[in-house]
Amino acid sequence: METVVNTHQAKTHLSQLIERAMAGERIVIAKAGKPKVVLSPIPSSEPRRPGRFAGQIHMADDFDAPLTNEELAAWEGNS
Repeated sequence: METVVNTHQAKTHLSQLIERAMAGERIVIAKAGKPKVVLSPIPSSEPRRPGRFAGQIHMADDFDAPLTNEELAAWEGNS
């Protein structure tokens, strides 16, 4: 569902509009009848947890080894 309100209504009923947006309603704020802004909640994100991918990421033993001449040429576009 989408609700369009003018800026005066938005200022007067901002708290209510925020609650409705948080509940999933699309709230469009218009000025002079033209849509200008969409009021929407910021997606919540899970707090970062160090080590949550432990054991899932593997790096080759030679990951930081120098490139071979062929690899270096390809990297530099000289292949």
